[in-house]
Amino acid sequence: MIRLYVDQPLGAEATVRPDPDQCRYLLGVMRLKTGDELLLFNGRDGEWLARVGEAGKKTCALVLAARTREQSVTPDLDLVVALVKRNRLETIVEKAAELGCRRVRLAITRRTNADHTNVARLQAIATEAAEQTGRLDVPLILEPEKLGAMLDGWDSARFLLFCDEGGHVPTALQALRDADGPWAVLIGPEGGFDDSERSRLHGESFVRACSLGPRILRADTAAIAALTLWQASAGDWRD
Repeated sequence: MIRLYVDQPLGAEATVRPDPDQCRYLLGVMRLKTGDELLLFNGRDGEWLARVGEAGKKTCALVLAARTREQSVTPDLDLVVALVKRNRLETIVEKAAELGCRRVRLAITRRTNADHTNVARLQAIATEAAEQTGRLDVPLILEPEKLGAMLDGWDSARFLLFCDEGGHVPTALQALRDADGPWAVLIGPEGGFDDSERSRLHGESFVRACSLGPRILRADTAAIAALTLWQASAGDWRD
């Protein structure tokens, strides 16, 4: 069944009017007609069964019938990823949404090739992934920020799993042993972190450095691997 994220309140017998792009998708691409059913969620009110009540050329209305799932909370996991090439960054954001991240924080490092990206497009990719995977919220994609400034303002209650390809560090599973509370996973740029960045990361009390194995991984592969290991060790895969 089609699932659609809408940034509107959801409740019994409420009527939701999707934006024009969503209406075009529902009526023009998916060929829904009056009376057809779909699922809606907004990240706050759970998941609801809805029916197409009106189907015009450019607008539509969806009438809520019943709640199918109560709102649930994803693990408090952030992904911090240095800006990389567009196609790889888009893959990383998509997989972060599929793997249950709450937020994706974009970092600018000394070896980052770009200092900007299309955050709105990345947010749309995350939204589509959330719709397809059955999660009841959408991860937030934050604007790029210099790594140093990010670390300056870091909440020390949130551990940071630093995937370090250049040092003698524990494996990810060892670093995540007895992990609890809020976490973030840090993935570096295509050229790796420079010595000053690595030195600072190793000096922070909230950082847990780890290795992702004997091979050098591309950023998108490293992100998927690290998030998978975290979910299996400390996230909702344990349930």
